[in-house]
Amino acid sequence: MSPNDQHPHSAQASVLRTLTIEANAIRALESHLDAGKLEALVAQIVSMPGRLVVMGIGKSGHIGRKLAATFASTGTPSFFVHPAEAQHGDLGMIRPGDMVLALSYSGQTDELRAVLPHVRRLGVPVVGLTGKADSSLAAMSDHLLLAPVSEEACPHNLAPTASTTAALALGDALAVAVLERRGFTADDFARSHPGGALGRRLLVRVGDLMHKGAGLPVVEPGAPLIRALEVMSQGRLGMTCVASAEGQLEGIFTDGDLRRLIAKSGAGLNPQLPIGDVASRNPHSIHASALGTEAALQMEQRRLNHLVVLDDAGRLEGVIGLRDLLDAKVI
Repeated sequence: MSPNDQHPHSAQASVLRTLTIEANAIRALESHLDAGKLEALVAQIVSMPGRLVVMGIGKSGHIGRKLAATFASTGTPSFFVHPAEAQHGDLGMIRPGDMVLALSYSGQTDELRAVLPHVRRLGVPVVGLTGKADSSLAAMSDHLLLAPVSEEACPHNLAPTASTTAALALGDALAVAVLERRGFTADDFARSHPGGALGRRLLVRVGDLMHKGAGLPVVEPGAPLIRALEVMSQGRLGMTCVASAEGQLEGIFTDGDLRRLIAKSGAGLNPQLPIGDVASRNPHSIHASALGTEAALQMEQRRLNHLVVLDDAGRLEGVIGLRDLLDAKVI
């Protein structure tokens, strides 16, 4: 007997059935929402002086850990406490001013039923996320989030699937409502993720990466071509800025400019030629406060390898190259 004979239902049909059941579970959440109670809950989370402590066990615990991470990364200090461990010392991690988000689909989880009365005695409000309005968790909750499902995707209606999906979706929706009420921005998110790609894209500025001071290749307009080539070689950027002693930019001279000059002059190239006479005028520039991603976009659109960095008065501050952005993993 082939595997297909043993399993008459196709994998695709099974996957589509699961997706349909879980999607329906999420859509059904809307009918259990109360606008006024949601407003009160979001306002209390935003104004609470402490942390959001998330609890759950089993599959609900896994969902709870993810929700704690989501709240923490979007401006609400949050962490996960295992309810069994809370009965053996970890309850000390919860203090007045905090709020507890407890997850249990049945609402009858023994570990939660044992620890939540102690939480309430601390004066800590409880938000219950459950599928059962008549459960113990619902009765002990100051705020109730209902996420019942008509069926699990498991064909035996046993493995938590649609119920965990609904709980995760409702928890995520609450986190988003809270971050929007806080006015939490993309920059705020990046500050919580400084080591990631998003943090680099949203936090790294041109001024953080540009060559400046002794590392800035620059010559005055009257300097001879041979001196400009020496500065280019020392700087290893394939270019040099041409600016007055006061920092007023006159232009730039690049490897490409040198190749074009050689092609035009041939053997008659004068190494004492003032660099100001052959520099490229009005090069593209950027401000030090601009994001590194903005510099990358300009370089890509204009097919540039470098941008000069000017201050508000048009004086030369530095230069940034494509390699600098690549090395910093901005792009």
